[in-house]
Amino acid sequence: MSKKQFFLGIVLASLIGGVVALLGVSLLQTNQTSTTEFAERQSASFVNWLNDDKFIVPEGINFVAAAEVVTPAVVHVSSSVSVTSRQGGVDPLEEFFGFRSPSPRGEAPPREGRSSGSGVLISQDGYIVTNNHVIENATKVDITLEDNRRYVAKVVGTDPTTDLALLKIEESGLPFIPFGDSDIAKVGEWVLAVGNPYELNSTVTAGIISAKARNIRILRDENNLQVESFIQTDAAVNPGNSGGPLVNLSGEIIGINTAIASRTGGFSGYSFAVPSAIVKKVTEDLLEYGTVQRGLIGVSIQDISPQLEASEGIKIKASRGVYVAGVNEGSGGEEAGLQKGDVIIGIDGYNTYTTSALQERVARKRPGDTVDIKFLRDGKEMNATATLKNFSGTTKVVVKEVPKREEFEGVVFEDIKNNVKERLDIEGGASITSIENEQWTEAGLKPGFIITKIGRIRINSAEEVSEALKNYKGEEVSILGVYPNGQRSYYDIKP
Repeated sequence: MSKKQFFLGIVLASLIGGVVALLGVSLLQTNQTSTTEFAERQSASFVNWLNDDKFIVPEGINFVAAAEVVTPAVVHVSSSVSVTSRQGGVDPLEEFFGFRSPSPRGEAPPREGRSSGSGVLISQDGYIVTNNHVIENATKVDITLEDNRRYVAKVVGTDPTTDLALLKIEESGLPFIPFGDSDIAKVGEWVLAVGNPYELNSTVTAGIISAKARNIRILRDENNLQVESFIQTDAAVNPGNSGGPLVNLSGEIIGINTAIASRTGGFSGYSFAVPSAIVKKVTEDLLEYGTVQRGLIGVSIQDISPQLEASEGIKIKASRGVYVAGVNEGSGGEEAGLQKGDVIIGIDGYNTYTTSALQERVARKRPGDTVDIKFLRDGKEMNATATLKNFSGTTKVVVKEVPKREEFEGVVFEDIKNNVKERLDIEGGASITSIENEQWTEAGLKPGFIITKIGRIRINSAEEVSEALKNYKGEEVSILGVYPNGQRSYYDIKP
């Protein structure tokens, strides 16, 4: 073989090798491109990318860490309440005296019903926040922790005006959730709702904050002091979630789940939570004073609206704000110079364009505190400082009414409050708080029953119950009274 033929053979081999190499690379690139596009397609189905250099995509929205921190501190709250059921027939005692017999005729004696909800531990020594409506009129409150430990809770205090209650169990070293700042929570922020819907323990749902300072007119108060300034979310909340926490992704409480917007009784898209700023203040008051210290400006207020202008027959020189419809005599508002027709637009530097926003700001205060008020009068912006007062018109701390208790042969009796007397239309009585007496239990008496008469002796206090029972010692006597739900009954006992 000549040198020329050898050289041509090498060149030809090199060309063939190059073509083979190029074909191989082309095939590899085709397969790799196919794999990459499939992976990108999977990623794209879960992530929205925004073409905006001002928008920062978080490294990862992970609910796992917050859920792991929160769930051990969320508890199941089960309350024992009296439930009545109607049976056929008419009892002559009911017909002539208005009292219902525990016999099969007329209305049956109350049976024990159960009301359940959720709660959240806020301290390692057993303090629990829940909704007032979860434990309202309960004769016993049972707590079950996430690890299935069970306790009987003491009710430290309640506040129907915010639908909150503070409970206590005797334990230490418990997991708890700290309070976050509901003021800095933003609309659109991710949140978790944790609770026990439909008896399904430790259920976690996610959503975003849909709105703040919502008033849905669900709370009622005889003195019109209810405070509704809810955080609205689209996290799924159902019956049983009441009293559970709404938490941010740092695992901090920013609200207590309270209500849902529903026509069916189930979740329909929106739920509402009491903001942590109010929860923290109310629980601190209940712990320190046993009752909420509510500071009042002393004005009646309404949101500005075309309907308000039509009803008042005036043109309000403001597009938004809180209209002062009246000022109470001797109130902090009057002393600060507020007048009917003023429009409040700010409290302590925060905008308050709605009644709910105004109520929330003032609800954080106590009697004796001051607030800086920004308001409009005839369209002109003005400022004033008002000293808040309590419902009685003073700046003193409101002292909790502590009822007196008496014990007789394992049964504990307690004086009833004036508002209970008014609600049940009775002159006096004594409530049974606990029964550790077999004869009383077998007779059908239950905790919560209010004794108004023993034999011929009318009862006005717990002390009078003990004295009356001593007078009938060894004799069978009828005990007459009423349950908190209004059912009147009588029982025969031999003290």
